[in-house]
Amino acid sequence: MPTLRQDGPVWTVDLGPDENRFSPGWLDSVEEILAEVAGSTEPAALVTTGREKFYSNGLDLEWLGAHPDQLGDYVARVHRLFARVLTLPVPTVAAVTGHAFGAGAMLAMAHDFRVMRADRGFFCFPEVDIHIPFTPGMSALILAKLTPQAAVASMTTGRRYAGPAALGAGLVDALGTLEELPGVASEMVRDLAGKDRTTLGAIKSTMYADVVAALEQSD
Repeated sequence: MPTLRQDGPVWTVDLGPDENRFSPGWLDSVEEILAEVAGSTEPAALVTTGREKFYSNGLDLEWLGAHPDQLGDYVARVHRLFARVLTLPVPTVAAVTGHAFGAGAMLAMAHDFRVMRADRGFFCFPEVDIHIPFTPGMSALILAKLTPQAAVASMTTGRRYAGPAALGAGLVDALGTLEELPGVASEMVRDLAGKDRTTLGAIKSTMYADVVAALEQSD
């Protein structure tokens, strides 16, 4: 399950030791952590990270297969997670330690910044190959973060981007080794931790108002 640790103003969420799929229990833990971060008052910045092979492989398809009657509520909950991260009133960065697939890649996209391991792991939207169309909210999230060319290339082909290619396409903002990633991610936001939360939250809410509306409408 995800865990939280602090290093001064930097709050780091370890998403877990495995594929970090969005099981109901996993979502419970992440929601609680985000509420704790949002409810704090001291200067803060948020880093999310996985461990070695995976950042997150996204939707828990096995759980969904066993609970098809809960699909609508489950997708709505995932949408709310994206919207919460997207508008969190503190600076955020995803440290992509390994594979980020589907909704896991979308979670990374919801952050302000992304850093990725240079030598291992893929960043991928595989929906076209697994026959799961993007919801309007998911599509709006990705389109808000990428150039039109990068969106077409990543969303319609299912291409798996290794670190250098992901950087070149604008999917991520920086690269590092596995050992370097925590420091690279932390230093990207540490000096931003003191930004006024009310102002930053209002800016993000305005910037991404259309995305949040799409995520809410497609619940």
